[in-house]
Amino acid sequence: MLALGLWGLDRGGTWRDEAVTVQVARRSVPQIWRLLHGVDAVHGLYYLLMHPVLALRADEVALRLPSVCAAAATAGLIAALGVRLARPRVGLWAGLLYAATPLAGHYAQEGRSYALVAAGVTGATLLLVRASAGRRSWWPYGAVVTLTCLLHELAVLALLAHAVTLAHARVPWRVRRGWAGAAGAAVTALIPLALVSRAQAGQIAWLPRPGTGSAERLLHAFLGQPGPVFWTCLPLACVALLPGRLPRAEATPPGPRRVPSLASVALPLAALPPLTLLAVSQVRPMYDDRYVLYALAGAPLLVAAGADRLLTAATRALPNRARTRTGTCARTRTGTCARTRTGTRTRTGTRARTRTPARATAALAGTLAVALAFTQQLPLHRRDRTLLTRPDSLAAVSALAARELRPGDALVFLPSIGRRAALSHPEGFRGVRDIALRVPGPASGTLYGREAGARELRRRLLALDRLWVLAEPYALRSPWFPRNPTERVKLTVVSEEFVPYEPRREFVRDGVTLRLYTRRPAPARAVIRSEAPRPDRPPASPRPAPW
Repeated sequence: MLALGLWGLDRGGTWRDEAVTVQVARRSVPQIWRLLHGVDAVHGLYYLLMHPVLALRADEVALRLPSVCAAAATAGLIAALGVRLARPRVGLWAGLLYAATPLAGHYAQEGRSYALVAAGVTGATLLLVRASAGRRSWWPYGAVVTLTCLLHELAVLALLAHAVTLAHARVPWRVRRGWAGAAGAAVTALIPLALVSRAQAGQIAWLPRPGTGSAERLLHAFLGQPGPVFWTCLPLACVALLPGRLPRAEATPPGPRRVPSLASVALPLAALPPLTLLAVSQVRPMYDDRYVLYALAGAPLLVAAGADRLLTAATRALPNRARTRTGTCARTRTGTCARTRTGTRTRTGTRARTRTPARATAALAGTLAVALAFTQQLPLHRRDRTLLTRPDSLAAVSALAARELRPGDALVFLPSIGRRAALSHPEGFRGVRDIALRVPGPASGTLYGREAGARELRRRLLALDRLWVLAEPYALRSPWFPRNPTERVKLTVVSEEFVPYEPRREFVRDGVTLRLYTRRPAPARAVIRSEAPRPDRPPASPRPAPW
């Protein structure tokens, strides 16, 4: 996973969400804390964690490297779960399957919190399995769950999956009480963040109500796109859910304690958080695939366990001479010989020598199958390492501004969210006058700064003869009429007092338009003002920045 994450890590540009990470994490800690009171509280802990990282080196590699490391850790934790709940080859296959999944690779190369949340939930699940045996304390589990939920509050849905796992395993009351205390502490610590982020819910107002298509897309993201990979993984996952207990690793301690099965751990983790969020989003839309990325950890465990079950059944169905030799001798302390079914020879009841060639061959065959699945999905991995899969290449916008703008040129962002290109890649805007800006973002405790009032902005614009406009795709469409007075002044003054420069200088890059305007002649301005429509009720404003 680490090698795949590092492959193509520097794509030559950041997209809008990563740009927010860059510009917020580079602020001072008091400035970040002030910002979180008004916006993006759900990502607050992530910004604080990224602050020292970007202080050392603020480039694309440093921005995405924590996500790469977290994805690699997730693959290792999934492998550990497979080893503990089944056998080593199940852990090997499950970890490799996770690394080969395009969805995991996509977010491993994104400078946001989702890969870290996936690592936290998977680590908490491993701690849950260990603690449910009754031999370990619950405080490490509680600490990891709390930290993960503070990274993104929707990780709390993983607690539903863990509750179902313990209920299915019928663990003793003492275990359930320990889990309830750890989970309750995590939920209590999350309440202040939930209250603050609820007041900022307008940031996800753009999310639509999900339908069956959303569930289908997530299923394909977990098990592979339609084709050979999907139609292989789906039956294998179903096989893992068939009645009967999967083979356990030899290192599993014997005893009467109830330990969760692999299916009871993996299925709730893969299904419950997405289904719960889909259901809640029918009333209040808040569903996006990235918010339940951590649920992906359950899918490769099921697929690997199903493959192991089929391989074990096929091996047992072969004639005795075609299988690994059975009926070997196990010597007891009295020196007598007893035939065993495992093909091992035990001496003095403690030491065992296992025949490994057949097992190694089976593990290698599964590994080659995962490699084949990876090659089938290689085009998706390659596409993820280009700028095509992320909207708004702000580095490209900055490069366009550097090529066309000159020091001293007047520029207005329409609307103010367009300023994110200048904040994340300021090298393309050096020396340019931001006409509307009154207080920069870090000083104002906002993402994009505070702009001048409507009257002051009109005065500034009317004092110009030339003006560059950097507009979002929807901003120059005639139906758009913003509710914010400052944005209305920008739109009105540009349309009434300015005209596109001739010969026309207009450039479009990644949906963003950079256009040069010049003042209209005085008689034309008077005519335009007299004919300009005055809508009684403006249409809805564009969607806000993503959560």
